[in-house]
Amino acid sequence: METTAIRSRTKIRHLARPRRSEREPGRGGGGGGGSRPMRRERRLYSLLGFLLLLAVVYLNWFPGRDPAAPGGGLKLPVPWLQPRMAFAGRNGTHFVDAATGSPLYVNGWNSYWLLSSRSPALVAEMLRRGRRMGLGVCRTWAFSDGGPDALQISPGRFSEAVFQVLDYVIYEARRNNIRLILCLVNNLDNFGGKAQYVKWAQAAGANLTNSTDSFFYHPTIKGYYKDYVKAMLTRKNSYSGITYCDEPAIFAWELMNEPRCVSNSSGPHLQAWIAEMAAYVKSLDNNHLVTVGIEGFYGPGIAERLGFNPGDWAASLCCDFLQNSAVEHIDFASVHAYPDSWLPKARMEEKVRYLSSWVDSHLNDSENILKKPVLFSEVGYLQHANANTTVDRDILLRVVYDKIYDSARKLQAGGGALIWQLMVKGTHMYHDNFSLVARDHPSTYKLIKEHSCRLQMLHKKEGDPGWQCTIPP
Repeated sequence: METTAIRSRTKIRHLARPRRSEREPGRGGGGGGGSRPMRRERRLYSLLGFLLLLAVVYLNWFPGRDPAAPGGGLKLPVPWLQPRMAFAGRNGTHFVDAATGSPLYVNGWNSYWLLSSRSPALVAEMLRRGRRMGLGVCRTWAFSDGGPDALQISPGRFSEAVFQVLDYVIYEARRNNIRLILCLVNNLDNFGGKAQYVKWAQAAGANLTNSTDSFFYHPTIKGYYKDYVKAMLTRKNSYSGITYCDEPAIFAWELMNEPRCVSNSSGPHLQAWIAEMAAYVKSLDNNHLVTVGIEGFYGPGIAERLGFNPGDWAASLCCDFLQNSAVEHIDFASVHAYPDSWLPKARMEEKVRYLSSWVDSHLNDSENILKKPVLFSEVGYLQHANANTTVDRDILLRVVYDKIYDSARKLQAGGGALIWQLMVKGTHMYHDNFSLVARDHPSTYKLIKEHSCRLQMLHKKEGDPGWQCTIPP
């Protein structure tokens, strides 16, 4: 036993001895002198990891911090730090979540002014308000051509400061789980439009008349537009580090807002322009959907459809819903609806009947002829006190919502609707007769939110993890 005890004590003393590298840190090939620096490095990495975690939490829990505010201009353009989001895709006649393949039906809105406002605070507030109503898509302008504070100062020359505003719009949309439809040029003269492109070409020596129809066929102008599209799609976001063509917060590219021609004979030029530009966008960006931006008027080619137009004038604008939307690289059809403007003298009952017929016709044609989704991308009605009562206003919106819901319930082509347009306080300079601050119209606010809820629950869609339906089914 004594021998055993001696051996045990010897073993303990042997185990307790420090190793040579620990006793003599300066000696030996490897030595132990690196142990303290290694510990310091591990602590440093732990600290950096903790700080990075705080940054991620901050970015995701405090969306909408105004980069123009003191201390708020910090940018972390690291793609993998951005919230997870899937691209929107298309499967036959309906939109899908590209990651899961599940149907995607849209309740959304227009706020054309996000870029023009130059105010990150207003942008963030509008996107937060949309999210609170369960809205998932916002359509807005991604253009401002010529004139003061333009995005595109002259062909191919851009304002970096204004481009960074658009960067922020996209960045903030993603943090609010909102996807954007970005329109690339205006048919109207507002914010430059196609008229500005014609002026640029004339100033460069192109032999053109003053007709803006040349926008659709003159090689110089088409080159300007393609250069703009390329600059837009290949832009690297200064806030997220993500190239626009790789950004899932972009729902779709819209070629033009409400394309029309001056002369009805220019219809073939418009049709060829749509085909060429849609193919060009797809050659640069195969991640995103593409749409035209038309209003949905039927052309003279199919006489039986003309009765759905709001008047004879609608068939003389060169656009044709079926022909324009059937182009190969156009992923979904677009339709606008303005019963108050189109039928200014009609009674409310007539407007409701007309709107119902207008929506049905485009849903049926999209399902059975185009075999593509259709998005009612502008649904507007007069908001001033003498035009419609609250009840009337809700009736017009409800007509569209109910038909979209019925189409979604059947997994058919009614892809969704976007109200025109939502505002926040401080954006009065961008108001038109169809604008509203949703919370100032409680019944409309409730209707919008109810529609978001029922679309979310329809196919057991999880929806925005930061927004849950609070209205009982």
